[in-house]
Amino acid sequence: MVTLLHTTPKPGKARPRHPEKRGNPDAPILRKPSWIRVKAPGSPVYNETRKIMRDHGLHTVCEEAGCPNIGECWSKKHATMMIMGDTCTRACAFCNVRTGLPGPLDAEEPENVARAVAKLGLNHVVITSVDRDDLADGGAAHFAQVIAATRKLSPGTTIEVLTPDFLRKDGAIETVADAKPDVFNHNLETVPSLYLSIRPGARYFHSLRLLQMVKERDASMFTKSGIMVGLGETRHEILQVMDDLRAAQVDFLTIGQYLQPTRKHAPVKSFVTPDEFKAYGRMAYGKGFLLVSASPLTRSSYHAGDDFARLRAARAASLSD
Repeated sequence: MVTLLHTTPKPGKARPRHPEKRGNPDAPILRKPSWIRVKAPGSPVYNETRKIMRDHGLHTVCEEAGCPNIGECWSKKHATMMIMGDTCTRACAFCNVRTGLPGPLDAEEPENVARAVAKLGLNHVVITSVDRDDLADGGAAHFAQVIAATRKLSPGTTIEVLTPDFLRKDGAIETVADAKPDVFNHNLETVPSLYLSIRPGARYFHSLRLLQMVKERDASMFTKSGIMVGLGETRHEILQVMDDLRAAQVDFLTIGQYLQPTRKHAPVKSFVTPDEFKAYGRMAYGKGFLLVSASPLTRSSYHAGDDFARLRAARAASLSD
């Protein structure tokens, strides 16, 4: 059962970003190791990217989720569009996106996304969204409209979608897949044993089935999924997730370090070393993934354009063997 979060702030008071977490005990935020340090954003191109987003009235997951790579990515005009508003109907313990009851969809958003993509000059764009459990189709038709508008204005741009799980939204997965994105990404986020505490509104095997359904709908479409580490999962559990994803014929796996947004969010249980990430990458390739990105700062859309080129090359090489 998915619970919609509806909070109404008192007059004159700002709406809390995570009202459902206010009662959580404070969890200490551990000092980050040296391999996770990043440069502060602020280059001229970063500011130009930010202005383009504001001029088109768009949200980005880069800002809303507090991505550590925003300085690097935006300095290359690589922004990940977050459609359907800035408020999510879920309350995942790891996520910094605002929670609550969202407003209506913006009918002009598909065109605004398309114009921003063209203005940025993107060769590859990642489009994600908040969860919209309040909508009959979970926002699937809106996703399709954004894809179509972007294709029309930038026909040479490849499109990657990172979707919610569309739990109990019959036909939603098919609607998005039929819009023909080049990559269909849906993140498992964590191992099954942690779903109740980390991703309580989702179901592990439903997310797996979503990825499998995309392949059944279009075997040629690239599929992608990612998990975070450092939440208390075991090595055996990570390897089992890899096996589950390969059974669903997922092509591309991302693995990155979980970073705690605030003291009210799930605590970091461990910082996984770069050598451990490399080992996970080797094991994932050994299980048959076409492409693996495993590093402390790996995120779903980090270097997505370069990775897509590598993904296509890996498939071409596998077919020629």
